Amino acid sequence: MTGSWMEYDVVLRSNVSVPMRDGVSLAADIYLPARDGKVVEGRFPAVMERTPYDKQSQVTNGRYYARRGYVAIMQDVRGRFQSEGIWHPFAKEAPDGFDSVEWAAAQPWCDGNVGTMGGSYCGSDQSALATLAPPGLKAMVIAVGTSNYHTSSMRQNGALELRFMIYAFRMATTSPEALANPTLKAALEADFSRVEQWLARTPYKKGSSALRFLPSYEQWLLDILQHSEFDDYWKQRGYAIDHYYDEHADVPTVYLGGWYDSYARGTTANYMALSKKMKTPQHLFMGPWTHGGWGESFSGDVDFGADSVLDDYNGYRLRWFDRWLKGIDNGVDGDKPVRLFTMGGGTSRKDRNGKLDHGGSWHDIDDWPLPGTQYTPYHVHADGSLGVTQPEPSQPTCYTYDPRDPVPTMGGGVSAANDIMPPGGFDQRGDTRFYGCHDTLPVAARSDVLVFQTTELQEPVEVTGPITVRLWAASSAIDTDFTAKLIDVHPANADYPDGFSQNISDSIIRARYRNSRDTPQMLTPGQITQFDIVLYPTSNLFGVGHRIRLDISSSNFPRFDINPNTGGALGQDRRVQLAEQAVHHDPEHPTHVVLPIIPTDRQ
Repeated sequence: MTGSWMEYDVVLRSNVSVPMRDGVSLAADIYLPARDGKVVEGRFPAVMERTPYDKQSQVTNGRYYARRGYVAIMQDVRGRFQSEGIWHPFAKEAPDGFDSVEWAAAQPWCDGNVGTMGGSYCGSDQSALATLAPPGLKAMVIAVGTSNYHTSSMRQNGALELRFMIYAFRMATTSPEALANPTLKAALEADFSRVEQWLARTPYKKGSSALRFLPSYEQWLLDILQHSEFDDYWKQRGYAIDHYYDEHADVPTVYLGGWYDSYARGTTANYMALSKKMKTPQHLFMGPWTHGGWGESFSGDVDFGADSVLDDYNGYRLRWFDRWLKGIDNGVDGDKPVRLFTMGGGTSRKDRNGKLDHGGSWHDIDDWPLPGTQYTPYHVHADGSLGVTQPEPSQPTCYTYDPRDPVPTMGGGVSAANDIMPPGGFDQRGDTRFYGCHDTLPVAARSDVLVFQTTELQEPVEVTGPITVRLWAASSAIDTDFTAKLIDVHPANADYPDGFSQNISDSIIRARYRNSRDTPQMLTPGQITQFDIVLYPTSNLFGVGHRIRLDISSSNFPRFDINPNTGGALGQDRRVQLAEQAVHHDPEHPTHVVLPIIPTDRQ
């Protein structure tokens, strides 16, 4: 036998009560293997997904696994839908997850082996429970989950990802209180429908929106807006998985993510750390996808070809569970631990769906980052060039950052942002699809965006791995932001007469946290300071005739909250001021991006 066949019927037991250690009961739908309408006697391995998005949305998945000889458990997390308690996002997922796994393992229909699965919130809550190492936990498939919400998710290098403000408004509309009260639901849905206006109405004032009727939801929003330091709030197990790696369960785990996903950095970080700590197999699977977009061949306006799709997600997970929960010899042991998709190599023309054909290919590798990676500094120069040569003596390149006119977000690794921030790869020019765009000009035309790019490449350059920008800059403000964006500039052609500047990776740094996330340190105005900006990892082949481009600025809104430049309390200061920024590029202050270059003959 090489895999679990679809050999059973299914019996569903709805809203089964699962007791937690503090007396709260969580509701679970249990999908059991059956024949002729009756539950099959015996014990089976269990697979579990814990979700804040309504367990009833998981009927298809529940039936899929039950028909193949698993007990499938779909559970509403604390305070959501049919489960008791108050929902504080991620706060209780470690102990609640532990208790749920151990409850399942002890049931008469379970053989004691429990696997967990799910993506996004349902990926991160797996990692949270794993830090408590429940004995019944035997395997995990974690899709698009985080390693630390303060490092790279809710906050990124000190700045807040405003998609979570959107998330608070959205989740409120399906709170138990809203579902039980049509009037309340209507008020919350009205605010959610205009959430783009709330993004601009900062700082958010307590009691100003319909969230005031849901104090726990509003308080969570205020917490993430105002808790800027990496304090005890962020060190909870549900938020800071990486702080508990030494206590983490040692079970076979897949970390699945996408290059245009909001959790790309967290996904690779979990693999990098835990593959070194664990004795059991740890696998990394990265595609060119947006958040949960593995069933599509495109991200934004860029297509990667039919081969880029993971078209049987459940089948992929089943293969993992069959090996580690049932002990079936199905070849998983022979797989390389890292499978990743390198974007690039396409025609740069429009495909039949009107998207840019960027292409790409899959690679099976022994580790991440790739063995043999050549970390190569590409220096910025006063003339706007980017290259491996050292900079010459020069005056800095200066610009003014006005918090009232931020650079608009144009794609990237965003999620849970409604239609306000479409994720993925886009030409970096104004478009009505992007919040805050007032024209259709290239973002490079803005006076507050510094552009540094290579000459046209004579040979392809593959960039695969983590990326860091070392920025030397001075500011007139005591606190400010700096952003960095890596771009693949496609050559002009009949379909794109002005070329196509495809965003590959980006990030931000808040100056007060340049040295420590725990202890803020303000700038000395005018003093040249080093900033290390950690971008999200990627894998992209910059083709012949393309250019590698690095954009430096001070805002990326509404992906990140706007720094008012005042040095005041974040999420509370009602003032803004201009910041005069100076980016240095001389021998003593060589601003550069470190690119992980992979030899193109690796195959």
